[in-house]
Amino acid sequence: MNISQERVDDLNAVINVEITPADYTDRVTKAIKEQAKKAKLPGFRPGMVPASHIKKTYGKAILFDEINRLVSDSLNDYLTENKVEVLGQPLPKEDAESSYNWDFNDDFKFQYEIGLAPAFEVPFSEKDKVTQYDIKVDDETLASRIKNLRKSYGKMTNPEVSEDGDVLYSTLTQLDAEGKVLEGGLSNTASVRTDLVEDKKIKKSLIGLKKDDEVKVDLKKAFKDETIARILNITEEEAAAITEATFQLVVKNVNRLEEADLNQELFDKLFGKDEVKTEEEFRARVTSEVESMLTQNSDQRLQQDLYNLGMGKVNVEFPDEFLKKWLKATNEKLTEEELTEGYADFVKNLKWTLIENKIITENKLEIKYEEVFKLAKERIAAQFKMYSPEPISEEQLAQYTVQFLQDKEQANRLFEEVKALKVFDFLKGIVKLNKKEIDYNKFLELK
Repeated sequence: MNISQERVDDLNAVINVEITPADYTDRVTKAIKEQAKKAKLPGFRPGMVPASHIKKTYGKAILFDEINRLVSDSLNDYLTENKVEVLGQPLPKEDAESSYNWDFNDDFKFQYEIGLAPAFEVPFSEKDKVTQYDIKVDDETLASRIKNLRKSYGKMTNPEVSEDGDVLYSTLTQLDAEGKVLEGGLSNTASVRTDLVEDKKIKKSLIGLKKDDEVKVDLKKAFKDETIARILNITEEEAAAITEATFQLVVKNVNRLEEADLNQELFDKLFGKDEVKTEEEFRARVTSEVESMLTQNSDQRLQQDLYNLGMGKVNVEFPDEFLKKWLKATNEKLTEEELTEGYADFVKNLKWTLIENKIITENKLEIKYEEVFKLAKERIAAQFKMYSPEPISEEQLAQYTVQFLQDKEQANRLFEEVKALKVFDFLKGIVKLNKKEIDYNKFLELK
C-alpha cells in the first residue's frame, strides 16, 4: 500500500491511497470464510456453505466492504502518524477515477480531499491584561432577590383596586381608527401583567382600576410582540403585523400575588427544616446566594473577555470551499440558504475550538472522567433541589449521574463544558488579572 499527500495550498491537500491485491487478499479471504460459517442458505447445512460459493455469490460485495474498511483505517492511521491536523473529515475527490470492475486482482487508487487546520501561536501570555470584576451586592439587588423569593411562595389575592405589579384578568377587543369595535378584529380574554408594560402613561392608566372598568390601550406601545402574541393568543409574526393596535380592555378581575411572611414556614420551604431560624440568618443566606450568583456573572464576563482577546489576536484563514462541501456532505437536509447564513458562526466556533485544543495540547491539560462525573452530579443535585428542599442520598445521586452520562449527547456536552472550564482556569493563571470592585447595577451597564 502506498499513501501520499499532495499539497494544493496551505489549507488544502489531496491524499492518494494506492492498494494492490497483496494489501487486501488476506482480509477478503478471511471475511469470505467467516461469512461461510455464518451463512444459512438453502441446500446447505448451517456452517457448511463452501467458501467458493460465498465468493461467487457475494464476493464483490465483501471485497467492496473490506477495501473500504482498509482504506478508512489506513487513512486515519496515516493522518495520526504524520500529525496532519485536518478540519472535518476527508472527502472522496469528485473527479477521481472510480470505475472499477471490483475483481480480486485489481489495483485500486483512491483520492481524498482534506482541509488543513491553519497554523497559529497560542494568543495568550503574561503580557496580556484583563479586568476581573468583583461585583458587590448592593441593597437594591438584595431587596429585589428577597422580594422575588417571598413572591415565589406567596398567595394570590383579589383586591378591589389595581396597583402596579398586579395582573388584570381582562377581555381585549380590537378598535378601529375611530375608536369603534373593528369588524372581524381580534379579541381575547387573558391575564395582562402590569409589570410588563413599557409605556409609563399606559401603565398609569392601568393602576386604580376595578372590576368592569374599561380603558383603551395601545398594545404596541405597551408590550413587546411576544407579550402581545400571548395576550391575544396569536403568533409573534401576526402580532408584529398588527396595524390597528388600540384595544378596549375590560377588567374582569384584579389578581395580586402577595409576598409570603418572613416566618419559619417560609424559611423551611426555602432552605430545609430548621436550617434557618431568624430573619438575620435568612438575609445572610440570601446574601451568600446572591454573592455566589454574582461570582458566576463575574466569571462569565471574564470568560467572554478572554474569548474576545484570543479571537482578536488570531488572524487566520480557513479552507472555506472544502468546509462548505463537507458540511453539505454530512448534513443532507442543509439548504444553501442555511449554509450561507450559518457559515460565519460555524467558522467562528471552529476558530475558538482550535485555540482551546492548542492550549490543551501544548500545556498537556487533561480532562478526566471524574471531572465530567462531578459536574454532572452537581447539575442533577441542583435539579432535585429546585423541586424539593430535601436532599437525596449520595448513592441515589451517583446512580442518577451514571444513567445521565449514558446519553452520549449529554456526556459530550458536559465534556465540552469541563474542557472550557479547564482552559478558563489555565488562562487565569497566565494573563494578568486586574481586579476591580463594581456595584451590580454598574456591572450591568458594561458593554
